[in-house]
Amino acid sequence: MLTLIVVVFVLGYLAIALEHPLGINKAASAIFIGIVCWTLYALDAESLVKLDGIPSWFTAELPVEEAAHAQRIYLVEEQLLKLTGEIAGILFFLMGAMTIVELVDANEGFAVITNRVKTKSTAKLLWIVGFLAFFLSAILDNLTTTIVLISLLRKLVHDKEKRLMFAGFVVIAANAGGAWTVIGDVTTTMLWIKHKITTIEVMKELFFPSLVCLIVPVVLLSRKLSGELEAAPEEKAGNEIEISLGHQLLFLFLGIAGLISVPIFKAITHLPPFMGMTLALGTIWIISELFSRTLEPAVRSSTGVLAALKKVDMSSILFFLGILLAVGSLAATGLLGELAHWLDGAVGNSTLIAFFIGLASAVVDNVPLVAAGIEMYPLTQFPVDDHFWFELAYCAGTGGSCLIIGSAAGVAAMGLENINFVWYLKKIAPYALAGYVAGFLAFIGQTWIFG
Repeated sequence: MLTLIVVVFVLGYLAIALEHPLGINKAASAIFIGIVCWTLYALDAESLVKLDGIPSWFTAELPVEEAAHAQRIYLVEEQLLKLTGEIAGILFFLMGAMTIVELVDANEGFAVITNRVKTKSTAKLLWIVGFLAFFLSAILDNLTTTIVLISLLRKLVHDKEKRLMFAGFVVIAANAGGAWTVIGDVTTTMLWIKHKITTIEVMKELFFPSLVCLIVPVVLLSRKLSGELEAAPEEKAGNEIEISLGHQLLFLFLGIAGLISVPIFKAITHLPPFMGMTLALGTIWIISELFSRTLEPAVRSSTGVLAALKKVDMSSILFFLGILLAVGSLAATGLLGELAHWLDGAVGNSTLIAFFIGLASAVVDNVPLVAAGIEMYPLTQFPVDDHFWFELAYCAGTGGSCLIIGSAAGVAAMGLENINFVWYLKKIAPYALAGYVAGFLAFIGQTWIFG
């Protein structure tokens, strides 16, 4: 049965990696393999769940008539339900964060930043967009940042080829920015929620490597992109109702303050991160309802939380649910533990393992790779804030930039600007790889110097 579970997982993983050629949404594949793997595990629980692996206190609490089925009961009540609780915390966190970001966007909060970019210099714009993506992604997420900045580039860069170069660079910058905070990238968030890294330490350890990952492509691309941007065509005045600057500023502040408050809330209360995120969402929701009374009906209907909820990417939420269930089944059966021992023997260096995981995340999704890494290495081997977890956060967060399909930001850019896979491979991937390697070496150098 273990072989069949592995076969189902591998085939599902391939379906996720080949989402676009197959035309099957990766969420559908993830949910399918997540449930099927657990079903196969449950059907053969008596032989797969070893009695010597069940804690004595668990069997002691079982009634006599249920003791014969201890394996099946342990699988459901201890392994599956515990995993489901952990996954629910991650999903509630992501849903809250996505809703807050969508609410800020609906109220044109991001326009406060993007409307102030007026430069006509191509090289200067590259630096501005790069740092905007880097810091916005650290506060928001790489997907939202990519969407916001590509919308900005459509207003500023009218040459199609040049705009594609900018869009590709935004993917690199957004992924680099998301790696160094616990709310910037879903993989870093997962490591934080699973108590592998802490808020301040990940910023201290990964800010410089992530910055190097940004700077190297900026320097290289600024030599290639030069000259002045074409003048923007005159826009005709429309009849749309505008949102006031004060309103935009309010929701930009509320969104950023709400997201930043989450790690602070966790540090003070020690409650799970999704509690802080949900509190932030509830607070902003109440303020939104109060302020909506002053808006005209047409504006109110498009800027409220209910409108933002409709824009939340539920397919991504379901993808995370499915893939975390699937990876959890491999951990429950002991397969990931065996894989960790094999990797330690074959590679023998945790730093190289993290580096190759980062490159692999350019081909397949980084979420299951990080989920597998978390399950493979317990805290007894790598404690909280061990360098391996920071290496994994950096590599999984930035390695996906090496291919257009390797990150949510890349997939978003591909859809928004119709970026061709081969074009990205030729034009952008070399810069992404250079930044990835440079940032990785910067992390190693930083660790060697400061310990």
